[in-house]
Amino acid sequence: MHDELADDGFGVIAVAIDEAIEEVRVLAEGITYPVLMDPDHLLTELYAISNVPAVVWIDQHGRIARPNAYEFGSDLLTEFTGRTCGAHFDQIREWVHSDALPEDAGSSIPDLSEEEVAARLHFRLAAHLRRAGDEAGAARHFDAAAQLAPLDFTVVRAAMPLRGESPFGEEFFKILEKFEAAGSPFHGIDPAQNTA
Repeated sequence: MHDELADDGFGVIAVAIDEAIEEVRVLAEGITYPVLMDPDHLLTELYAISNVPAVVWIDQHGRIARPNAYEFGSDLLTEFTGRTCGAHFDQIREWVHSDALPEDAGSSIPDLSEEEVAARLHFRLAAHLRRAGDEAGAARHFDAAAQLAPLDFTVVRAAMPLRGESPFGEEFFKILEKFEAAGSPFHGIDPAQNTA
């Protein structure tokens, strides 16, 4: 989409809520749009994002045109997620070419709950302590964050590589099972029409 619509003034900016710069660099190889790093997850707080992937449409005036939505940038994980990107891409083309927004663009996304805010604060503190070499302190705060927001992938799953766990390993699939059993809660727009 970035390349296709560049001449129309459209651009994509990706934000990795990660601190493994080299791993993100490998994933970003060949990508023509900027990929930023947000190791402190400030973006997830600013836009009330609890799970990824999330896409926010921002217009040329810096205003949110469509709040965070559960969308994918490719069909690479369709078999795993049941979600496709075609309908979303069509909505973007329509917006860029005729300034038409989808019906859900006016959706109101509630602020993060007190527990979600506290979980993010614990996560940030844990990440800081980990970088400072205090693994025990980091573990306590990662645990506190997970207790407060057990189905928030931007907290629980994001902590996995920082704790030496695989974000696609056995523990992730246990969390994913709980997430799906709870109805796949997503803090934002969850467009059901994008399922395969």
